Amino acid sequence: MNRQSLLRIAGFALAALLAAAPAAAQKKTLAVVVKGLDNPFFTVLGDGCAKWNKENPNSEYTCLYTGPASSADEAGEVQIVEDLINKGVAGIAISPSNAPAMAKMLKDKKPTMPIMTIDADLAAADRSLRTTYLGTNNYDMGVLMARHLKELKPKGGSVCLQLGNVAADNINARAAGFRDTIAGKKGVAKLAGEGGWSEVAGCPLFTNDQIDLANQQMADVFTKNPKLDAFILVGGWAQFGPQAYAQVTDQVMPKLKTKDLIIVAGDTLPPQLDALKGGRSHAQIGQRPFEMGYRAPTVLIDLINKKKVTDPMYTGLDECTPANLGKCPAK
Repeated sequence: MNRQSLLRIAGFALAALLAAAPAAAQKKTLAVVVKGLDNPFFTVLGDGCAKWNKENPNSEYTCLYTGPASSADEAGEVQIVEDLINKGVAGIAISPSNAPAMAKMLKDKKPTMPIMTIDADLAAADRSLRTTYLGTNNYDMGVLMARHLKELKPKGGSVCLQLGNVAADNINARAAGFRDTIAGKKGVAKLAGEGGWSEVAGCPLFTNDQIDLANQQMADVFTKNPKLDAFILVGGWAQFGPQAYAQVTDQVMPKLKTKDLIIVAGDTLPPQLDALKGGRSHAQIGQRPFEMGYRAPTVLIDLINKKKVTDPMYTGLDECTPANLGKCPAK
């Protein structure tokens, strides 16, 4: 199915959602728009939105969780937000997949309802287009990934970073935090010996948030770089496909067990903690997507009521390793 077909389906689904139960109750819509409905991370975020609805049945507002069918459909996400603006929803929380493209649309549309970002932010130059950001301190997430790698491999070596969408501000911030920490200085575009670490040819990789592509990329890197010292999943894409991820890591399990090859990954969803328990990663740096989805409606209502809110609002990080696996992530 091509992108136009996916976009058409997403548009029909959005129209149906907006016209369904909320209309009968005359509820106002608080929209939470994610990069893609095919990403398990965002499913958890959507669960937070659903819990808010369950706990607030008498509210004049309802939380609508939506996004394009595919995380690769950056233009589709922009179109969904534009449609929501045109429909006059009460407020919108956006996780922009392509930050510059989303910013351009917001500049053109000049929405009158509150706009906030969630999970991923707009680029620094465009942040006046939203009122606040709710989610991870993504730079700090990259810092923690680097610290765990340095602890596990203090002498350095060769590394490959796996990123998501090229223009995703949150992913780029994590990569910057990782490189700055490894290098011991800011502004390193690609590691070339700084701190004893060098990125191998062909890296960083960009998954476009696609699970199958992420696993294929990992397999290719392991094959082409048999002496690779570290692989950093800046996001959890490959691990979101546990069967494929197990097959990919099977080819390097002896190296993982001896720590000749280190894997540090983002996020702590259940299949990822299973991977950690199985020795298929050495550290997982977790975000808190449920909290993001659960808090977003309340923040939007505060903005609608002209209340002052903090900017940014960070939801915290969890550091999960084999040593604390039974108590991680914190509940």
